[in-house]
Amino acid sequence: MKRVALAAALVVLATVPLWVSGTFYVNIASQILLYAIFALGVNVLAGYAGLVSLGHAGLFGIAAYTGGKILANGHGHVTGDAAALAVTVVAAAVFAVLALRGTGLGFVMITVALGQIVWGVAYRWISLTNGDNGISITGRPSPFGLSLASPRSFYWATFVVFLVAILSMAIFVESPFGASVRGTRDQPRRMNALGYHVWMIRFVAFLFSGFWSGVAGLLYLYYNQFVSPQAVALTASAEALLMVISGGTGTLLGPIVGAALVVVIKNVASAYIERWNFVLGAIFVVIVVFMPEGLVPGVARVARRVRVVFRPDTRVAIAATGEESGR
Repeated sequence: MKRVALAAALVVLATVPLWVSGTFYVNIASQILLYAIFALGVNVLAGYAGLVSLGHAGLFGIAAYTGGKILANGHGHVTGDAAALAVTVVAAAVFAVLALRGTGLGFVMITVALGQIVWGVAYRWISLTNGDNGISITGRPSPFGLSLASPRSFYWATFVVFLVAILSMAIFVESPFGASVRGTRDQPRRMNALGYHVWMIRFVAFLFSGFWSGVAGLLYLYYNQFVSPQAVALTASAEALLMVISGGTGTLLGPIVGAALVVVIKNVASAYIERWNFVLGAIFVVIVVFMPEGLVPGVARVARRVRVVFRPDTRVAIAATGEESGR
């Protein structure tokens, strides 16, 4: 049933431009996919490694700014993309070396500081980043001669990258390295005692997380054909973390559901509700109160309880218990 549901979900996602009318909602679907990739990257640390980061928008923005700067200077898309991802991974290594000096609240505060440094550079170093005016690019790449200028073609390209991200995350989760990352989350001292290098495992996980955050940053750049300091603000990091927590940390589907929730509220519901921030906050509070594990694990838990209640042998047992109590 899980495989059938997964196949059905992929078919629905792959055909979105065919049954969704209007370019607006196709663009919304593209945003959901690119932010889902970003949330999956954040989930590597927050969900599997147990390290809550509030600075990942810095890595997201570094990729977008690097790619935008290189493209604006007249270089090709391959050069710009490769350089952007390389710079992002190096930046992630620097972030990791500094942030992994602390754990818990200390790790959170260091990532906040690093993210704010990136935001300050983007906002104040006008000769490099153009400040509030940001960096604009003209045109999108044409892989294998296929133009990505239209919303539909860009959606399908984003969907392909999304599939690669999901596959890599699934391999990561099922691999021995993924198990060791979860071990450093649950029992770091025991992992140390067993001979595992906890710091190095977390460092590599940080690089993996940073890489996919950079991929999402490039997609953001190509989607908007523009990047500004808003992309690296603290609110962007908070939104990504909100996607992970609301959907369900430590799951593959959770960040995707969380990204869909945040993007729809932010871009669709905001057209009808002026205080959409309040609505998003209220939804998050409800999720934390009634489904603290997140939407995906919470719905799965409720579904299991419903199946148990309505299972034939369960109903017979309940009826027999009622008869005995009546006697």
